[in-house]
Amino acid sequence: MSEVLVDQRSYEMPPHEGFTIAHFLTVSNIDRSAQFYEDVFGGRILSRGDADGAPGYIQIANTWLIVNVGGGPTPDKPAVTLSVPAHPNSVSSFMNIRVANIADCYETWRSRGADFITEPKEKYGETRCYIRDPDGYIIEIGQSKPEFAYG
Repeated sequence: MSEVLVDQRSYEMPPHEGFTIAHFLTVSNIDRSAQFYEDVFGGRILSRGDADGAPGYIQIANTWLIVNVGGGPTPDKPAVTLSVPAHPNSVSSFMNIRVANIADCYETWRSRGADFITEPKEKYGETRCYIRDPDGYIIEIGQSKPEFAYG
């Protein structure tokens, strides 16, 4: 589908060797979610899914997002049901996007329809804010302060 080069290693979806990490979101409408990630973040829709249950694939920067509708148990996950968040203010995980300039991203993504919970705020060694996607998932947008270095 697509390829990203990191430290002279190629990561592609689907991978031809090793592995690639993608984030899966259960959504209520594949087209609407794919369009949101394309419009707001400049993602590239690789596949919109189909009526037989195939998921949608979106490349966003150096990662891949898989979106598909929820459903009941399947043979490979016999006790698991997938659903969109029942309560958008109660979450157990979220996508985290690190940016070089949070002020620019805030203005650009807001103009593209992003629903920010607040404007960027100072917190620990970064400035951050959160966006809600069409199904209520939150996405953290953060910019590390210059003196903060990853160990």
